[in-house]
Amino acid sequence: MSETETRTMARTLPPQPGEPLGRALLERMIRVDHAGEYGAERIYAGQIAVLGRGRHGDVLRHMKSQETVHKQTFEALIASRRVRPTALLPLWHAAGFALGAVTAALGERAAMACTVAVEEAIDEHYAAQAAALEEGDEVELRQTIETFRLEELEHRDIGLANEAELTLGYRLLSRVIKSGCRVAIAASERV
Repeated sequence: MSETETRTMARTLPPQPGEPLGRALLERMIRVDHAGEYGAERIYAGQIAVLGRGRHGDVLRHMKSQETVHKQTFEALIASRRVRPTALLPLWHAAGFALGAVTAALGERAAMACTVAVEEAIDEHYAAQAAALEEGDEVELRQTIETFRLEELEHRDIGLANEAELTLGYRLLSRVIKSGCRVAIAASERV
């Protein structure tokens, strides 16, 4: 392996047990988590715009309020740690709202299917971050991520309890949304 390849891998791989996390890795975590919570808040705003007066309005507002707290927490971390937010926030502003509104327009079950897919992708993402932070000095950040991860799982469970899996084309819709989330995560970490 060339020296350039070794340096590239060192920048992209998580630290080994006992090795301190690099500032660049922490910045990417905070940047992408802020972007994700921003996008999630916009998804619920789109769903509320369509379904807010129906039987799911209160539960959608509850989930959105939790996402707002998550977003505000990462906004504070961006400010206190001087992390550059992603330049893609305007895209996530529009795309998040559109995803929420379109799935809600497809029906209550489709909105809940969207919630399940997004929250499962976020659970996977947060679990990987918590594992990377396990050996480091970032105990408070790890605890924040774990707390938020549990709230995201609560949202997933709400979606499942509201018949998300009965959505026509559920598996396909879920795969498409999860793939979109993974692309958004990768892009927001760096851009």
